Amino acid sequence: MPGQGFFRFIVYKHLFFDLDHTLWDFDTNSRETMLRIYRLFDLESRGITDFDAFYNVYNGHNDRLWGRFRKGFIKRDELRWKRMWHTLLDFQVPHTQTAHEMSSAYLEILPTQKALIPNAKEVLEYCSSKYKLHIITNGFETTQTQKLVQCGLKQYFSELITSEKSNAIKPQRDIFLYAQQAAGAGDANECLMIGDALEIDVLGAMGAGWDAVYFNPGKIVHSAKPTYEIDALQALLSIV
Repeated sequence: MPGQGFFRFIVYKHLFFDLDHTLWDFDTNSRETMLRIYRLFDLESRGITDFDAFYNVYNGHNDRLWGRFRKGFIKRDELRWKRMWHTLLDFQVPHTQTAHEMSSAYLEILPTQKALIPNAKEVLEYCSSKYKLHIITNGFETTQTQKLVQCGLKQYFSELITSEKSNAIKPQRDIFLYAQQAAGAGDANECLMIGDALEIDVLGAMGAGWDAVYFNPGKIVHSAKPTYEIDALQALLSIV
């Protein structure tokens, strides 16, 4: 579904993709990782008898703490272990050491998962024959690099822009300006951002003067006006 930029003739040279939820199936991969952790730490024997309830509580804390991280209220390491700690506390398992061990296990297991969003490789194969492709992610450098290697996507991308490398975080304008320079893009008109997070990926990029594609597979209702909107990755091919 084209938005406000549909009638402009622009030749893009650089496509910037978000990774989690856009190409890499974070929901599937994270759930599988947490299921392995649930079994590895034998949490059922500690009174956490319902994995789905455990995973839902974890997701709530993870989302909340990521929000605080993006606003600069907490540091990376605090986010990593406290999402586990708060989850354990909610199930009356007040064990800080276990939270740290679970955090380490999560970061070790998660990047080895390989589930992708449908048609991700096919779309990247097509796009890489026409454009320079890059990743812009708020995820952590080591983890995101491992994901790209393990799931077979690394070959498609010239630059991996992370919040650590750029010293900025989406939706801040600075991370997009950093990415533009790192990619060697001449100006903002050469850049197109593709991401699933409306405020973080899409409006952030547009705030830096870029066009942006809102990947909205859930068809979430909103009042924003992204340059383009799609509900399946394959639909990107009708834009680029």
